[in-house]
Amino acid sequence: MVKQQYAENKQVGNKMKMTPSEAIVETLIAENVKEVFGIVGSAFMDMLDLFPTAGIRFLPVRHEQSAAHMADAYTRVSGVAGVVIGQNGPGITNMVTSVAAANQAHTPMVVISPSAGTPTIGWDGFQEADQVSIFQSITKETVRVTHKSRVADCLRTAFRIAYAERGPVLYDIPRDLFYGELEDQILSPRQYRVDKRGNGDPAAISDAVALLQQAENPVILSGRGVVDADGVDVVSKIAEHLTIPVAVSYMHNDAFPANHPLAVGPIGYMGSKAAMYTLQEADVVLAIGTRLSVFGTLPCYDIDYFPKQAKIIQVDINPRNIARTHPVEIGIIGDAKSSAEAIYEQLQKSIPKRKDGRLTAVSKRKQDWEEELIDLAMVEGEPINPRRALLELTKALPENTIISTDIGNVSSTANAYLKFTQTRRHIAALTFGNTGFAYPAALGAQLAEPSAPVVAIIGDGAWGMSLHEVSTAVEQNIPVIACVFNNKSWAAEKKNQVDYYDNRFIGSDIEAPDFTEVAKSMGALGYTIEQPEAIAEVVHDVLQQRKPAVLNIMVDGTQLAPPFRKDALKMPTRLLDKYKHLDYETWGK
Repeated sequence: MVKQQYAENKQVGNKMKMTPSEAIVETLIAENVKEVFGIVGSAFMDMLDLFPTAGIRFLPVRHEQSAAHMADAYTRVSGVAGVVIGQNGPGITNMVTSVAAANQAHTPMVVISPSAGTPTIGWDGFQEADQVSIFQSITKETVRVTHKSRVADCLRTAFRIAYAERGPVLYDIPRDLFYGELEDQILSPRQYRVDKRGNGDPAAISDAVALLQQAENPVILSGRGVVDADGVDVVSKIAEHLTIPVAVSYMHNDAFPANHPLAVGPIGYMGSKAAMYTLQEADVVLAIGTRLSVFGTLPCYDIDYFPKQAKIIQVDINPRNIARTHPVEIGIIGDAKSSAEAIYEQLQKSIPKRKDGRLTAVSKRKQDWEEELIDLAMVEGEPINPRRALLELTKALPENTIISTDIGNVSSTANAYLKFTQTRRHIAALTFGNTGFAYPAALGAQLAEPSAPVVAIIGDGAWGMSLHEVSTAVEQNIPVIACVFNNKSWAAEKKNQVDYYDNRFIGSDIEAPDFTEVAKSMGALGYTIEQPEAIAEVVHDVLQQRKPAVLNIMVDGTQLAPPFRKDALKMPTRLLDKYKHLDYETWGK
């Protein structure tokens, strides 16, 4: 009924008499929003009452931080901007961490932010906070509704900026402005925003092709922008035309198919040595859809792989990202797919298809790295080497599985083992680096693609921040598999204490309940795994049951990955006498 009225109104072009709540909901419908994530609150209840009739599913979570993580992953898988909402004050401020994470992940999102009513703004009333000021630095924009007649217009602006600048936008609306009456026309998104950008400056495209023609060891670096633009196929064509190896940017292992002969894997922390050694030799880097983040290009395994002398061609939809972290020879502001198509078209015309010996070298490096990964995994652990658990898990999962990863020792090590042949499969916490991301993100990913298996890889520390959402998964029948790698520690920080603080473990050991029994008490499936051979059997069993499940995988806490931040840590020196025994020069004395 509502949709029919909207269609008729759009056809005749007349304004309709609506309440503000109706105008907001109709705008959400026009934007193809089918799910909204949050916790029920009185501030937006008038709008919430319309959701079932409008065909919008409200996904109630147990903590608002989870809502924005769910929306973040939902967007990465579906391509539709996620929408979150909460009670004014604490409900919205609970989202700060997850909205900041989405902002650094460049994920379009709209945060519907009810605020204190207009008659009481500034009186420090019940649940009042200056939400606009709080969110200004962690969103692409904050849009304030100043009058009830502007509710639809401001929401359209929020979606326009979210998609255009690739990030979250706060839509702040005083809670009394959901009520009343207005006249407005509900517009189609094509009337107020453009989803596809151009392919960049033609001169820059020509310069890029000329540079690739001259290059002896070009390398392609494919990033999240390629995934979002559905541009992997054309990147493959460029690679195949010139026989160029392709690496993927940090924690975007789905940005190029791992089974492609020219794929060398991910760069960044705990990435692929094959990718790093290949990139180290590059004289030209074609970086498509990546901002070349500082953390994502740091040395790893003591390999300073990002080339200092290579000429960089950077393609990014956001002009703010061009040459932001690395000097570039050619910057192309454009859609990753469209720009890649323009490059490929000129390559076909000006450069014959090449065949050289690089394919052999790529294959050898990949084989060597794969053998090293397996050798590392087969080292005995007590009870299970975490690398072995990762290896067995990835072997057991179907090809179309979506995998979310958290932050921490095991989650980061997974970067080396996760291989994808399809896009929108790898949902990582990325550079904001907050724990507690993976499980709610997996829930959002599952809602975006219900037919795909979805697995979250989480350490036991991060699990303590997200296990409450198992009850959400059970309540909403979301069959995500949580793989909790339990080493009874904050292992990434424990590794720092091993390497820099003489094994003084302060705050890094964890005492926790039996996660298996906790899961069962919430109504989910629960398994404790203490043998690597049992992982595949349990995974297959859970996949058949299609129910929320928690796999409590007991892993060795002494088999730790290198420190996250070798660039930011130093050996401890102590100047006061009372602390002299903690100075690194006193170790072993």
